Amino acid sequence: MAAISDEERQALIELAGEARRRAYAPYSNYAVGAALRTKSGRIYTGCNVENAAYPHSMCAERVAIFKAVSEGEREFEMIAIVTSNGGSPCGGCRQVMAEFGLDTLVLAADEQGRLTMETTVGALLPGAFTPKDLVR
Repeated sequence: MAAISDEERQALIELAGEARRRAYAPYSNYAVGAALRTKSGRIYTGCNVENAAYPHSMCAERVAIFKAVSEGEREFEMIAIVTSNGGSPCGGCRQVMAEFGLDTLVLAADEQGRLTMETTVGALLPGAFTPKDLVR
């Protein structure tokens, strides 16, 4: 992975913060924004979208990833996630991120844009089940 500057990190965090402001979270009141940068340099944002039927809600990270995939992207460089307290991605999001690469950089920040965590998908999900684990 190419070196990523502090300015690039902060710019992605700011985009995730903007996406967070569009979150629809009337039940949990836990707004989340994500910004995903692909290896081609394109950026896709997402916010969490809740539903009264709770299982049908969608996390911000998956919204951004699914938007990228729907546009033909499959290789991701880094994703920034912004929450009120700099929370970490849920297990479901970790698994979806693992599908597209364990070396993807994960940045978590709080609502003030302060970085609270920098890691990789592989570190967030040790022993991840990935496409290589499927018998073909």
